Amino acid sequence: MCESCRGDGGSFFSHRRIGGTTDGIFLVSTIVFIINMLDDNTKPVPPSATGEHAGATNGRLQEEHKDMAVSKAHHGAEERDAKQKNGTRSAQKQRTGDEQYFTANPQSADVRRERKVTLRGYDATVQTSNGVFSGNRVDLGTSVLLRHAPMPPQQGTGLDLGCGWGPIALALGFESPNLDIWAIDINERAVDLTAENAKSNGLEHVHAVTSDAVPADLTFDVIWSNPPIRIGKDALHELLMAWLPRLNPGGAAYLVVQKNLGSDSLITWLVQALGDGYSVSKYASSKGYRVIEVLRQA
Repeated sequence: MCESCRGDGGSFFSHRRIGGTTDGIFLVSTIVFIINMLDDNTKPVPPSATGEHAGATNGRLQEEHKDMAVSKAHHGAEERDAKQKNGTRSAQKQRTGDEQYFTANPQSADVRRERKVTLRGYDATVQTSNGVFSGNRVDLGTSVLLRHAPMPPQQGTGLDLGCGWGPIALALGFESPNLDIWAIDINERAVDLTAENAKSNGLEHVHAVTSDAVPADLTFDVIWSNPPIRIGKDALHELLMAWLPRLNPGGAAYLVVQKNLGSDSLITWLVQALGDGYSVSKYASSKGYRVIEVLRQA
């Protein structure tokens, strides 16, 4: 660079004149180079290049869309398979649960769990297990029955029909210390749980047995039950007609049945099946359940 450039801050365009041939050529070459650069940057892209670029872009987009469609189809198939598997497992679980619940000896592992429950205002510590009705909690139907059934008699004989692990029998036992209470179930594990729970809560007047151990001539002043509706209509009718006629004159039975499982039609059937000497009616309704009252005339 010339001395005048250095002395004037190094700017080509600060010269008032070009000091020599070499500097002049250098300046002109530089200006031409800059103009060419500007010209190149403003040149339009050839149509052929644009078309090639657009075609490549469209091709990539089509491939991406195709991949997305394949991915969605794959995930959709996975979701359908998962739903089918879940449905199969649910159905298998229901079938297994029904088989265990309605058989004398459940096939599931007898894993005891301690629960703290409140039954008609009485606190109790109980054991529950697999393979019995509502093995994890006091079920909603039983809760409705315990909330709405009237005070049981203080003396006489009571029955819990289909006792499970014993919430109804225990509630009867707490409320009526002098009532002789029988709790029956086809499920031997349920019977064993009820017996253990009654004993651990000091209810020595509760007898948990299978139905064949109940004396044939024993009759009852009160029956409370959350009957096993899902065993089927014929089996349910047979069960109820085996025990409701064993009410003493003046005795009362209270059954809890879900509305959408036929509580109203069951009332109609009981009126016809029991005949004269009994009255059957709806006693209470709550949370989708009806409490049915059966009274035997004195």
